[in-house]
Amino acid sequence: MQREQISVFDIFKIGIGPSSSHTLGPWRAAQQFTASLKQNGLLAQVEQVKILLYGSLAKTGKGHGTDVATMLGLTGADPVTFDVNAIDTTIASIKEDQLLSLAGEKTVSFNYDEDMVFLFFESLPFHPNAVTFQAFLSTGKAFSETYYSIGGGFVVKEGENGSEKEQVDLPFPVEKASELLHWCLSTGLKVSEIVMENELSWRTEAETRKGIMQHFTVMKDCTYRGCHTSGFLPGGLNVGRRASALNKRLIGSSVYHDYNSWIMAIRNGGNGFNYILDWVSCFALAVNEENASFGRVVTAPTNGAAGVIPAVLQYYIAFCDGYTDEKITQFIACASEIGSIFKKGATISAAMGGCQAEIGVSSAMAAAALTECLGGSQRQVLMAAEIAMEHHLGLTCDPIGGLVQIPCIERNTMGAIKAITASQLALQSNPDKAKVSLDAVVNTMWETALDMNSKYKETSDGGLATNIPISLPEC
Repeated sequence: MQREQISVFDIFKIGIGPSSSHTLGPWRAAQQFTASLKQNGLLAQVEQVKILLYGSLAKTGKGHGTDVATMLGLTGADPVTFDVNAIDTTIASIKEDQLLSLAGEKTVSFNYDEDMVFLFFESLPFHPNAVTFQAFLSTGKAFSETYYSIGGGFVVKEGENGSEKEQVDLPFPVEKASELLHWCLSTGLKVSEIVMENELSWRTEAETRKGIMQHFTVMKDCTYRGCHTSGFLPGGLNVGRRASALNKRLIGSSVYHDYNSWIMAIRNGGNGFNYILDWVSCFALAVNEENASFGRVVTAPTNGAAGVIPAVLQYYIAFCDGYTDEKITQFIACASEIGSIFKKGATISAAMGGCQAEIGVSSAMAAAALTECLGGSQRQVLMAAEIAMEHHLGLTCDPIGGLVQIPCIERNTMGAIKAITASQLALQSNPDKAKVSLDAVVNTMWETALDMNSKYKETSDGGLATNIPISLPEC
């Protein structure tokens, strides 16, 4: 059986909010479907398409923009480059004209009310996040494919298992934390250095470093933008943005003109506990308010948890002197390896594991990365990840109205603060005396996910989603 090989750019992806599993994944699935039509020589024969959304994708699909994502994906738009300001007008045009341009090449019939089908009470066995694309051809035949969005923007086609990616000879193959620790101790390399050595199997070191910094640029821009944008989030809950007002209160009379001068102003404001705590919360709020507004973010490892790692990274930059390309690369590389261990041994999909699989994993990733960057040993790095996840076990996913807003946005602030706390605990502890290993926590998280009732797995059928009066079920 092939081992799953995960690159730093599999865990971290540039995309558009609000959800990696409900927006980015279905978007990529739609792109793959049009690619299949081309490969099979069928694109020119297509006259009409239908999109069938199953289970969790149906129940919270509109709130997460699954319908929007699949339509844009079919047109050939790419979430990395598509202008987020053009989303509303593009979708409005498709609905009004009842036409859709497949891959930007073949215009076909598409009636949103009839061809976008929400199957609220049907689920497919492989995964709760399933979507089927149907193309009706001029020959009278139909061509269809089913895809599963398994979390973090990862997509698996029906009949495949996700390991079809071409295998490479990794110098340090890792499935579990114990294997990672073995490589670290036998070579003396840090976790981030193990990652960078493995990445050489896919591309040059220069290309990896450039790609990581491009991802950081998106994180940085998203944080800055979110801290300077006021108003209300879309979706009907009338949730007001808070990061901008908090930024203004914290920054006071400081004058700045761009990200760099903003960071300097923050740094010059002091290092009191409450001050730092407020800034970490502000950073996390900013990213996830952008995410909820269909802004461009980095899945880290998901969109719903996209604010945790940038918030902790901004903390490292602003308050721990971490603003160099080398330190930022180290942080992101280390975080990616922890995320891949959870992906391989459990899940990073809230539809499979609840919010422990998103906020919990992102907090563990951030805790490990911060610990390494602050000089922690390899054992302390893994200990920090374990501590962070241990205190997210059982966290449910219950978005009100199917929107990635309440309680999702605030949960990113909690995940970021827990990550910093976990890092500090690990740095002040002897990991040799730890009673719980990271592998034990990964296994426990997966067992908890399997035992968790489906109504707490991104369906909006339980928890806060059904106990708050403003909750408006999609069905």
